[in-house]
Amino acid sequence: MAISMQNTVWDRVLEITKVAQEKGSDPLIWALQVSSSLSSSGVSLPSPELANVLVSYIFWDNNMPILWKLLEKALALKFVPSLMVLALLSDSENFRNPFFIRVVPCRRSRPVAYRLYMELLKTFAFALKGQINVPNFEMIMTSIDGVLHLSHNFGLKATNPGILVVEFLYSIVSQLLDASLDDEGLLELMPEMKSRWATKPKEMEIDTNDNYNQMETEYHVKLYKMNTIMAIEMIGKLFQDKSTSRILDLVRQNFPTHWIRIIQRLQLLGTHSSALRNSKFPTAEDLLQLTTDSGCNLVFCRESKTSSLQNLHSVMAFGSLVSSYGLCQGASRSALWLPLDLALEDVMDGYQVNATSAIEIITGSIKALQAINGTTWHETFLGLWIAALRLVQREREPIEGPIPRLDARLCILLSITTLVVADLIAEDENTPIDESECGSTNQWKEKKHPGKLRNDLVSSLQLLGDYQTLLSPPQSVVSAANQAAAKAMLFVSGINVGSAYSECISMKDLPINCSGNMRHLIVEACIARNLLDTSAYFWPGYVNGCINQIPQSMPAQVPGWSSFMKGAPLSMLMVNALVSSPASSLAELEKIFELAVKGSDDEKISAATVLCGASLLRGWNIQEHTAHFITRLLSPPVPAVYSGSESHLIRYAPILNVLIVGIATVDCVQIFSLHGLVPQLACSLMPICEVFGSCVPDVSWTLPTGEDISAHAVFSNAFALLLKLWRFNHPPLERGVGDVPTVGSQLTPEYLLSVRNSHLVSSGNILKDENKRRLSAVATSSSAQPIFLDSFPKLKVWYRQHQKYLAATLSGLVHGTPVHQIVNVLLNMMFRKINRGSQSLTTVTSISSGSSGPGTDDSTPRPKLPAWDILEAVPFVVDAALTACAHGRLSPRELATGLKDLADFLPASLATIVSYFSAEVSRGVWKPVFMNGTDWPSPAANLSIVEEKIKKILAATGVDVPSLSAGVSSPATIPLPLAAFVSLTITYKIDKASERFLNLAGPALESLAAGCPWPCMPIVASLWTQKAKRWFDFLVFSASRTVFLHNNDAVFQLLKSCFSATLGPNATAISSNGGVGALLGHGFGSHFSGGISPVAPGILYLRVYRSIRDIVSIMEDIISLMMLSVREIACNGLPRERLEKLKRSKNGQCGQFSLTAAMTRVKLAASLGASLIWLSGGLGLVQALFKETLPSWFIAVHRSEQEEGSRGMVAMLGGYALAFFSLHCGALAWGVDSSSSSSKRRPKVLGVHMEFLASALDGKISLGCDWATWRAYVSGFVSLMVSCTPSWVLEVDADVLKRLSKGLRRWNEKDLALALLQIGGVNTMGEAAELIIEDQ
Repeated sequence: MAISMQNTVWDRVLEITKVAQEKGSDPLIWALQVSSSLSSSGVSLPSPELANVLVSYIFWDNNMPILWKLLEKALALKFVPSLMVLALLSDSENFRNPFFIRVVPCRRSRPVAYRLYMELLKTFAFALKGQINVPNFEMIMTSIDGVLHLSHNFGLKATNPGILVVEFLYSIVSQLLDASLDDEGLLELMPEMKSRWATKPKEMEIDTNDNYNQMETEYHVKLYKMNTIMAIEMIGKLFQDKSTSRILDLVRQNFPTHWIRIIQRLQLLGTHSSALRNSKFPTAEDLLQLTTDSGCNLVFCRESKTSSLQNLHSVMAFGSLVSSYGLCQGASRSALWLPLDLALEDVMDGYQVNATSAIEIITGSIKALQAINGTTWHETFLGLWIAALRLVQREREPIEGPIPRLDARLCILLSITTLVVADLIAEDENTPIDESECGSTNQWKEKKHPGKLRNDLVSSLQLLGDYQTLLSPPQSVVSAANQAAAKAMLFVSGINVGSAYSECISMKDLPINCSGNMRHLIVEACIARNLLDTSAYFWPGYVNGCINQIPQSMPAQVPGWSSFMKGAPLSMLMVNALVSSPASSLAELEKIFELAVKGSDDEKISAATVLCGASLLRGWNIQEHTAHFITRLLSPPVPAVYSGSESHLIRYAPILNVLIVGIATVDCVQIFSLHGLVPQLACSLMPICEVFGSCVPDVSWTLPTGEDISAHAVFSNAFALLLKLWRFNHPPLERGVGDVPTVGSQLTPEYLLSVRNSHLVSSGNILKDENKRRLSAVATSSSAQPIFLDSFPKLKVWYRQHQKYLAATLSGLVHGTPVHQIVNVLLNMMFRKINRGSQSLTTVTSISSGSSGPGTDDSTPRPKLPAWDILEAVPFVVDAALTACAHGRLSPRELATGLKDLADFLPASLATIVSYFSAEVSRGVWKPVFMNGTDWPSPAANLSIVEEKIKKILAATGVDVPSLSAGVSSPATIPLPLAAFVSLTITYKIDKASERFLNLAGPALESLAAGCPWPCMPIVASLWTQKAKRWFDFLVFSASRTVFLHNNDAVFQLLKSCFSATLGPNATAISSNGGVGALLGHGFGSHFSGGISPVAPGILYLRVYRSIRDIVSIMEDIISLMMLSVREIACNGLPRERLEKLKRSKNGQCGQFSLTAAMTRVKLAASLGASLIWLSGGLGLVQALFKETLPSWFIAVHRSEQEEGSRGMVAMLGGYALAFFSLHCGALAWGVDSSSSSSKRRPKVLGVHMEFLASALDGKISLGCDWATWRAYVSGFVSLMVSCTPSWVLEVDADVLKRLSKGLRRWNEKDLALALLQIGGVNTMGEAAELIIEDQ
């Protein structure tokens, strides 16, 4: 019945239309009659059914001008939805009659209809605001979707008007493009560009009506050609119009594959179209520009931002931060890369290796800073090279001590940085353009400029030549720099010399000056990795001149890599030559590695020695390969025909020992750490420790040098190296924050193995990450299976015992057990020279005598016990000895001698001794002893000098600690365990043989002394400076660090000095008095006559923070100091009336004060604060910042603001500072994209913070901070997210984004509200489109 009634209604409409058609009635009269008829039938307007009826009636039997006028009147009076009419005219799949065909396919035979269709487009496609705000638009949406199949084409159902409009406009543009290309025969040039829209009638739809021969008339031919021009102009207008262009840009951001089709067609049209040349707008250049630009420029959005966003841009530089960058000249330009300088200096801390590759850390930092600073890649690469050069120059003459030296810093500059650049370029050149790879998000990047990053690298290195001060090579690499310069000069001169000549070339042999600098080494490193070619040798000023012939004094062939490659044997002379000079190519390394695997026993050892030489330390171009080969040799495979009962590793003992000893130096360990190979190195060492620690030392091996090694020696060397890879003497949960432990506490055996196992994953994005691919190859080469601590039961038992000792008092020794018997044996061995009759050393054990009795021979055979059994007994042995000393049954000298005998017997026992003393010192149950020079060594000889130097170091960094002078005149006392340990350590010689064990004991000794009351550390330092005078500066600096563990105010003062040094003394633009140079200075050391030089505050903090346990209070101090710095920047020398005048000024200028200059310094303060928090607490502290600290700060009432009523400049700058600071923290910790593992934590933490912002904007949370500060923070943080980290926005819940957008609109931040929705993905695309339409 209802259907019959509807048919009657539309029949009546058709009757009215036919009458009007016949009489030529006024369209208005027709409209009134139709309106009356529909109203009486209860049909609401606009009506999609009416649109369907009218269009069906017109095409094609009634294609007359009067009917087009009636249709236009219906559109004007909104009787029919205009979008529905346009959809029906362009596509007729739903027409009841299959012979009704569309306007676009019939444009050749019906040029008039096509022209009228485009006129309707011109009128109604741009006026969108009134078309979506109608009561029955949901029904209209369904109808339009059904006609154009939008949901099917886009894979997204049009659930709101905005989505429909986006899909509709794309469909119109796509159809017009295909039609225009087809008109000129251009679609045939690219057969793969098949149109998804019908651009010509099918054979069954050939028009047979009376006007079929229209094309035969001259008029229609001309009209047809004009239509093509008009269609192209319509495309241009759709891209030019502010609203439609923004809506089309949503397609670019959310449907990359659809957008690629548009780009391809625009390129084809712009390049080949003849009609385009006849159009007034757009020009061919305009269309081609569409294919190269992105964002607002892509859509011809030439209008400026709204006033609110312009104001925001002036201080936060919405979009690119270029305004601030332009002000950064000279010293201040380097301030942009301050976080990078801090990160590079931080990885040089020799007290802790890092499980994360420096390549990953630097790459993440570079991406973050490039996004935040809005710099070009040319500027970014230049900043990276300068920061790495500063790192090297900072320690041209490093102080002596067990810390990384110049080799590790050169590794950063010439190997790590080069790999970072190589990986960035590879990532750029391999950027996916397929939607299946990148997803339907705005993360899709069009490969607009292939090779652009390489060009930026070239230009940055060319400009680097202007920084001559930074390019001066340290003395140890002058020869290498000269060789690089000479190589370039010979090439430019056209003289081809072999590598044999290059290896031994001398500057004296050349007729012209070929002195090189660090740029020559950088360029050679880039050429070796195929980032540059030899055209770099022809850069202006790169070489000093040319020569005509090879000098006559060309040296004869000498042992070296070239002669080795020609087949020379590995003689001792050859080995020494290869050890002292790095390999120049991977082929040379591979040959030496092959000898290490397949050569004779002597050749294997020689090859291993070569790999651990200069090729590892200074083979910058192949360094990662050298380290890779070493780790492979440390994990030899089981031979195919091996059938022995013992581990196959036993037969490799000599080469394993050579490798382990060869890489045990501080610089070598640091190089493994920088390349991210610590987890794999630990994984290689664990089976060696497990096997050799289980062996009875009844067999030995003789090395080519004549040295005999035992299983104990191999185990001890491997175990000492393994323990250096994590802070084994520290509590496992030290400095944890929230539910994320800090990096320092994560360095446990389990963590290192888990990181190594994660490298095995070879699916997903790992194949797109060159660094992960390298690490995966290293891990897989040793074992393709995950490895867990359970695979090493002996090591696991020791580790659990070690953890137990740190957490609780020593217990568990049972009389008569094997462990008890070993304790007795070891005590007798240690104190065999002591003749005390039947006196017992300890009450814990039932040892009948503390000695072997009178007349004991010093050559008594040592017990033949497996190392693991000895280590299990060592804590009880040391406890017994220490107890005996405490009760006077053992003298301090005898205690130290006995402990040294134990450490000499099994050097690995030093680790358990450290573990025991660490636990006992923390318990505080032992009485202090007097370091009087009689019983215990005395520090009196130089204690006062050490303390005075410590005060000078602290005073130079602005730290005043009055309590340091307390106790200077009192006797020097330290706890017994500490006294015993320091006495043991000073018995070691400072030579290469003892170095690897002192490197293990040294940090532990410092940690022990730091945990004791002041002045224990100065006393220990004084004792050691008597032992190692050349380490004086290092020891004094180490002692000065411990001050901050005893005084929280000292930490605050040090942080304050960091801010003061960075920002400079005044409010003007940052000069040479501030910035990176003032913060990090020149490291530390005796660079000046008269003793140790002042230490820059940044260096001191970077060497202190890892030992500070209350890291949350540091975060609070940093925020407090940052806000204080902002206040000083804003108020420096300006009375309140001038501040108010500045607020009202339009250009941010007020006398000598510039808002932009102030904002530059505010950003620097925020950048420093963010860097310090990231380095100090890592992910855990950043998580606490977003989830707890920032919300608490905004909720709390800040008295200074209430007292001063600062609702102006100070409050606003404070909010912007917090915004920049917060985003900077997140970018450094999580990255700006999703390539790092840490980015997986970002969605949850960021979601909590954004929910807080949205709730506060909704009025659900009451805030205590200044309103101006809150508004500046929200608008600043959101704008920075939009412009710098758009991928973050995609991770935020769409409902939260919509609430934030509404809140911003209430603040009249319309453009920012729209930008937030625009990049929010498909879930906010509809709301973004509606907001664009609403703004029409």
